[in-house]
Amino acid sequence: MGLLERLRKEWFILGIVLVIAAARLEPAVGVKGGPLKPEITITYIAVSAIFFNSGLSLKTEELTSALMHVKLHLFVQIFTLVFFPTAIWLFLQLLSITPINEWLLKGLQTVGCMPPPVSSAVILTKAVGGNEAAAIFNSAFGSFLGIVITPLLLLLFLGSSSSVPFTSIFSQLFMTVVVPLIIGQIVRRYIKDWLERKKPPFGTISSCVLLMIIYTTFCDTFANPNIDLDKFSLIVIVFIIFSVQMSFMFLTFLFSTRNNSSFTPADTVAIIFCSTHKSLTLGIPMLKIVFAGYEHLSLISVPLLIYHPAQILLGSLLVPTIKSWMVSRQKALKLTRQPKAPVKV
Repeated sequence: MGLLERLRKEWFILGIVLVIAAARLEPAVGVKGGPLKPEITITYIAVSAIFFNSGLSLKTEELTSALMHVKLHLFVQIFTLVFFPTAIWLFLQLLSITPINEWLLKGLQTVGCMPPPVSSAVILTKAVGGNEAAAIFNSAFGSFLGIVITPLLLLLFLGSSSSVPFTSIFSQLFMTVVVPLIIGQIVRRYIKDWLERKKPPFGTISSCVLLMIIYTTFCDTFANPNIDLDKFSLIVIVFIIFSVQMSFMFLTFLFSTRNNSSFTPADTVAIIFCSTHKSLTLGIPMLKIVFAGYEHLSLISVPLLIYHPAQILLGSLLVPTIKSWMVSRQKALKLTRQPKAPVKV
């Protein structure tokens, strides 16, 4: 793969680096009260646009085929929204005595509270040949659950910004997340055929809006002279993120392949990716709402910005290994189910 093709494929990760660099060079452009007016354009318009876009692109009609696999759905959602954040919280109790930047540690907790992403887990499950319908269902259903559960988890584990009351957080979440999502779904019903025919680049649109949100978040950071990020903490956080992903992928593999689990190898593939992946698209706008007024908001969001490319990189590297396991496991199960030939006397 040539350099240009690689850059085109990884444009979003490159975009994150560029917008952070741009925010570092001229933070005054995107700060609160600056020329871009992020308190209006980002807080309301950009966040609403992302969730309206999600409502338009979410193929809820495809989820009915996977609806009956209740045990798999329960496993994924409980692991993602209960076990994951609780395990991270316990782990952070140990890390709190270390010299790691406390705001980056809080950021790790926010990663644990996030719902599964709408795209990456599905793409990787499909690449392996796993249960794609189950991956689509859990990504979509997890996103819907996350609209309510993620803010509650963030408030439970971290508390809210002192400048924004609890009722204000949820009224803003309702107006900028739930309402645009529902409107997007209603509009989709009327233009579904056109959407299927034209296939608009929903992912690209959301990613571009997301880059705007990341840019203004880091403008606030670099405009604040009191914020300092040490390299030691950043390196340790990167190591922890990769370690957490590997550990949790292995854990979900062990749980879903037990003899009494009743999950097929294709189910296991969907479980591994859906249970351990976290949504940047839903996560950053929610952090912007729940922690409005926090001067350390961008430091809190750094672990999620690292987790996103890390999960795609790690997942892509493991695709051949997981595919090889799934194929061999399916063959082994097929052989054990074949009736034995009668022995000739």
